[in-house]
Order: sequence, then structure tokens, then C-alpha cells
Amino acid sequence: MVLDKKETTVAYRCPECGCAVMSMVGIFALTADMLRLKCTCGKSEMDMIYTKDKKIRLTVPCFTCPKPHTYMVSSQVFFEKDLFTLPCAYSGLDMCFIGKQDYVQNAVKEAEEELLELLGDTEFADLSASRGEPRELSDPQVFDVVMYVVHELADEGAIHCKCTDGEGDYEVDISDDHLLVYCTKCGASVTVPTDSVTAATDFLNSDRLDLQ
Repeated sequence: MVLDKKETTVAYRCPECGCAVMSMVGIFALTADMLRLKCTCGKSEMDMIYTKDKKIRLTVPCFTCPKPHTYMVSSQVFFEKDLFTLPCAYSGLDMCFIGKQDYVQNAVKEAEEELLELLGDTEFADLSASRGEPRELSDPQVFDVVMYVVHELADEGAIHCKCTDGEGDYEVDISDDHLLVYCTKCGASVTVPTDSVTAATDFLNSDRLDLQ
């Protein structure tokens, strides 16, 4: 029997030294435990966790923000896309690159050129030193509560979009202070705030979710 060898290339830019950190990631290594991609300078690392619902939770260092960003992508996107990038929600600059090695290498190079153009005469070390005051990021437990509710609503058929009932295909993207629930077929979406326990508790009482 020949096993399906799923693997992809993952890269991010170290916010401390500015070097691109790149590695091949296989599905068997990823399902075994949390994977941690570290920069050789020893000052940054990117975590990847394979969740129970077969998604990959990524914690990515950011070179414009004082704290890393958390994202959730499907295993299909993670392993099958030629190229998939994750931008910083605040600057719009791509921070993480996933896909085939050649595509990722080219994207990393293009992103570096864009960053150098934006920096001008500013050194990368100066950018790293001026990443600003820490932003308050959501408690991971708040994400867990909201994600649980989203899955429950999906199982109950209580998420509605522009598709005929029962035909929608829903995904969830995680940002620092909200979840974006969207349908991959019709593109309808809704933003769910996760910036406080109160917001999560209010959402816990929802009996349906309408995507626009």
C-alpha cells in the first residue's frame, strides 16, 4: 500500500533579524505533535498545531506588531495550494507563506523587495525596535468558546448563507480579536468578535448565524 505523502513548504520572516525562515512540513510530522519552526538567530519561532477537526492552527511572529498573530487554515489549503499567504491584519504585509517550494521562495523574495521598498533608508533592526506598544490580544479560552459554538451551529444546520439550506461549506479564519465565518461556495461571511469573555458569552446564547 502506498501512503499519500502530503507535504508543503512553510516560511515566515523573523521579526528580529529579518531573515526568511523556511522548512518542509509533512502531514505525519504535523499530526504527531506541535511543530515549531525556529529562526537560527534564536529570537523567534512559529508554531503549527494540527487540531482535532483537521485544521492547522498557526501562530506566526510579526515584524510590524509586538505579538504574533494566530490563524486557522484547513488541511486542504495547507497541503494542496500552490501558494497561500497570511497577511498581518494591521499592515497588510504578508508574514507567512505556504505552498510548493518554488512558489514560496518566489513569494518570499517578492515580499522582501516590497518590504525593502517600504523601509527606504530605514534598517530592519529599526523596524523591529519600533513595533509599538503591545496590543491586547484575545484570551485563547474565548476562541475555544466561540469555535465550539460555531461548530455546534454548523452541525445543527443553523448557519445560513446565500446557498440553499444544507449546501453551504463553512470555514473559519482566526484573527487577533475576531473570527471570520464564511462560506467557500457563495462567499457570504460574518465577523464574530472575540475580544472579551463577555462577547464570547453573548455569542454562546446564539441559536443561529446568518452570513451576508
